[in-house]
Amino acid sequence: MVPRVPLPPGPNALLHLRKDYRMIPVITLGSTGITAPQNGFGALPVQRCDMETAVRILRRAYEGGMRYFDTARAYSDSEEKLGNAFMSDDYKNACPRESIYIATKTAAKTPEEFREQLETSLKNLKTDYIDVYQFHMANQCYRPGDGTGMYEEMLKAKEEGRIRHIALTAHKIQVALEAAESGLYETIQFPFSYLASEKELHLVELCKKNNIGFIAMKGLAGGLINNSRAAMAYMLQFDNVMPIWGIQKETELEEWLSYMENPPVMTDEIRTFIEAEQKELAGSFCRGCGYCLPCPAGITINQCARMSLMLRRAPSDDWLTEYWQNEMKKIEKCLHCYQCSKKCPYELDTPALLEKNYEDYQNVLAGRVSVK
Repeated sequence: MVPRVPLPPGPNALLHLRKDYRMIPVITLGSTGITAPQNGFGALPVQRCDMETAVRILRRAYEGGMRYFDTARAYSDSEEKLGNAFMSDDYKNACPRESIYIATKTAAKTPEEFREQLETSLKNLKTDYIDVYQFHMANQCYRPGDGTGMYEEMLKAKEEGRIRHIALTAHKIQVALEAAESGLYETIQFPFSYLASEKELHLVELCKKNNIGFIAMKGLAGGLINNSRAAMAYMLQFDNVMPIWGIQKETELEEWLSYMENPPVMTDEIRTFIEAEQKELAGSFCRGCGYCLPCPAGITINQCARMSLMLRRAPSDDWLTEYWQNEMKKIEKCLHCYQCSKKCPYELDTPALLEKNYEDYQNVLAGRVSVK
């Protein structure tokens, strides 16, 4: 049973003008001691906002009760936006460094790149330390003595106080499982939503058993899930999971903040809805992660390979424009080189999936198949 306790007091008294107690569960991430509301901010999308908008959104998230913020060196200027939002002179008194948790990532492949990216992240974030430092999209479970020197760099950075906790993000389940068993990582980040398979559920339980914090990315399955209430109700069943919701609009943020004081519970109605969603989306479908790109034929694989779902789960007119018709037509030039399949963390037969989606798309355009 997840405890429902008051939000840890923040430095800004304005937080408590509306209500002294918030009902979102407050969880601790494994052995890290990081204790925060179970409603994290994923800062990948704010790279698409201008600086002023991003700063406004991030500060509103903090004032609304969010305390866990996740970014990455690879997310263009996302780190800079967090730094400007929270560590600038005009706001840092309202948001002391110890009142928030900042997670970022390094995609470095060598110790030299690791040190360079860590320096850049600290500078961009305007901070002396990073709470959770993660190997980004790791293709292996780095270990001491494995010859890469990468884990040794993590240990050195922790000993120096420049990072607080050693972590890893992955899209390949075997890498995540190995990391969870290794005893080397304090948090693991992996795609997780109510479309999770038994393997992902096992990973969550393994992390709990081994006292590892679990960070859930892609809680909306790359845009396929469009019911935030059901998505949140599902996450709140797990007392070791911190969902990070990708946010780039103030309207999106307000939707997630509304759950701080009114978190959804898993009702029979929501459970039935989720079961129907799981049935509809069972099997092979593209999660839109984009790790298959670039395509030598120029195909926007991460959208075209799931077009049938997007036509039926979002306003179809948005996907039937001349632009998307031209993008889908590129499938005709697929080389069947299978580079995409080799890079797909879900081991999909991507060329076959593209052909299937293109056939459906043509039928929709011709009026042979109707969508909303």
